[in-house]
Amino acid sequence: MSRARALWERVPAPVVDLVVVAAAAVDVGVVSMGEHTPLGVALAAVGCAALAFRRRFPLGVFLLTLPIALMQDVAVAVLVALFTLAERSRNRPLLAVCVALAAVASSTPWPLAEVDRTMTLVFFVYGLATSAAPVLCGQLLQAQRDLARRLAEIEEAREHERALHAQAVLARERAQLAREMHDVVSHQVSLIAVRAGALQVAAKDADAEEAARTIRALSVTTLDELRTMVTLLRASGGHATELTPQPTLADLRKLVESSGTQAELTGELPPAVGTPAQRALYRTVQEALTNVRKHAPGATARVELWQDGDGIGVTVTNSAPTRPSLSLPGSQQGLVGLRERADILHGTLDAAPTAEGGYRVRLRIPLSAS
Repeated sequence: MSRARALWERVPAPVVDLVVVAAAAVDVGVVSMGEHTPLGVALAAVGCAALAFRRRFPLGVFLLTLPIALMQDVAVAVLVALFTLAERSRNRPLLAVCVALAAVASSTPWPLAEVDRTMTLVFFVYGLATSAAPVLCGQLLQAQRDLARRLAEIEEAREHERALHAQAVLARERAQLAREMHDVVSHQVSLIAVRAGALQVAAKDADAEEAARTIRALSVTTLDELRTMVTLLRASGGHATELTPQPTLADLRKLVESSGTQAELTGELPPAVGTPAQRALYRTVQEALTNVRKHAPGATARVELWQDGDGIGVTVTNSAPTRPSLSLPGSQQGLVGLRERADILHGTLDAAPTAEGGYRVRLRIPLSAS
């Protein structure tokens, strides 16, 4: 049925109008069988011809077809005019009046001298039902079109929502990628730069010293480029998203042992600490130890895990440096990223120098958020 309707909708409107006018004219001619007066023929001709303008003037065309309803019980012209009016009008009281007019016209005896009240009432009820049918079909078609339009609007809104969601996901992934790049890549590159700097100072062979200098220069350049990429990626980011694999507290001891700094890990945390909290604790220790290597050569560090009733946390404290620090670029995003992680978990991050010349980083996360 939908296929037939689609084919019908492809027919040009003038062709449809011509077919409707012809059908109405044939209907009047066949039913009348030559019984109309010249006045009746003229009115019927006007009513049939008016159907060509039913789309622009549906109410006027209906009124012009009413005389045809006086000449025959069921007139195609009247039914088509009623259908077109119902298809285009939302005024239901007007449609009810038009149905009543068509029923009255079709049930009125013509000529008026021949009146049979019983049959007139029967014809009126019959005409009322007949006239209501095209009106109901027209209203149904109007409702179908409204529903199709509404569905198209809903689909357009959904497409817009999907586009916004995709943009939001992309922004969060960019922010997470920036954070992971800083936390992971700079951790390794800065260690290479520190080791290369130490090798450059201790090397006695000219070739070895030159190789160490080259490695350190490349590491510094890599850190500079990484800082630029992190800044660009963070420009349109949001909260972090899940990436795998993710570090946990089980990886903390290995991190401390491979940090390139003389560090000690103490304390324990409950086994029920959530994954986001474990990742925040791990990244805090990683960033703090990286900063110790970069800015406090020769310093020792102490990593302490603790619980204080309604919260858990970690404190990383390093002593004063024993050697001058090497000139390494800083991305200025490490502590910012750690504070963002703490804010997401409703925690706090404090970072400040100690009275002994060292530095202390302290992260606290509520147990309710872990």
